Amino acid sequence: MFSHIMLGSNDIARSKKFYNATLGVIGCKPAEPNDKGRLAYVHAGGRLIITRPLNGEPATAANGGTIGFAMNSAEQVNAWHKAGVENGGEAIENPPGIRHTSMGDLYLAYLRDPDGNKLCAMYKAA
Repeated sequence: MFSHIMLGSNDIARSKKFYNATLGVIGCKPAEPNDKGRLAYVHAGGRLIITRPLNGEPATAANGGTIGFAMNSAEQVNAWHKAGVENGGEAIENPPGIRHTSMGDLYLAYLRDPDGNKLCAMYKAA
């Protein structure tokens, strides 16, 4: 359904450190700012782009928004969470673990990136 997701950042270098670490866990290559100062991460046909807002206003996090990343195992969720906390992210909600949901049992972890965007790593056993 989605071709890409774009998030605003107030500090591209800080975001680069965070996203290179967390997305490296799932196999994304480290990003470098392009000629427009944006970071672009590509994985499994999707793109995540980090940029300063084009209108020149400060970047703000979406109230009620969450970006979810699919993981291959509970161990990968844990590694993602650890990389995020160690690279400027903030652990939020419960520690990584199983949540019993209407979609079945999911292994989840939540972080806020350095600009306050809410992120989730999710693993669903087959």
